Amino acid sequence: MADIDYLNYLEGFLTDNRKEKFLKVLANRTNHFTIAIEDVFQLHNTSAVMRSCEVFGIQNLHVIEERYGKQVDKQIAMGAQKWVDISRYESMSECIARIKSQGYKIIATTPHEEDCLMDDFDITPKSALFFGTEINGLSEEVLSQADGFLKIPMVGFTESLNISVSAAIIIQNITERLRKSDVNWQLSEEELLEKRIDWSRNSIKDIKRIEARYFEERFES
Repeated sequence: MADIDYLNYLEGFLTDNRKEKFLKVLANRTNHFTIAIEDVFQLHNTSAVMRSCEVFGIQNLHVIEERYGKQVDKQIAMGAQKWVDISRYESMSECIARIKSQGYKIIATTPHEEDCLMDDFDITPKSALFFGTEINGLSEEVLSQADGFLKIPMVGFTESLNISVSAAIIIQNITERLRKSDVNWQLSEEELLEKRIDWSRNSIKDIKRIEARYFEERFES
């Protein structure tokens, strides 16, 4: 459970404008949708997807890294790594198991299935949208366990888009529709408090010293 006293202490180091900005941004954050990306080879693509999550209000990003690197291109992410929660996995099975345990449907994004075009996608259930590698797309493990398939309508000769472009298009579409819907998509009060604490910590330069002082004073009292 979030510590209100701790939050108030941290927010004492922030400007009023900063605190107001946090509340404004958090009002548009959601865990109703989450994004998972599988073994993306190009580092900048992972960072770009993270940036799209942040810009359009997706709070959680899952990154499966069975084969490739574990870093974020900070120039591409543009600070998004401070505001988006990233969960990393060494296997797809681990990722799928965790996401399903949280009540999400597994939705595979692929141009090769006819199940559902983007504008027809049902935004009502909690859904985790999976994006695959730049070359091979999603693995058979994801496709075999998917609860549904989603594709972007395209009318040209090229049958697929870069992963970061695909993610940006889909995330923008579903989050815009979500905010216009009657779905209860916003963060809970507890989630809001947790994010205010996390973001306050990320905004304070000498956070370790300040935290140490807070807990020392609290223990003494």
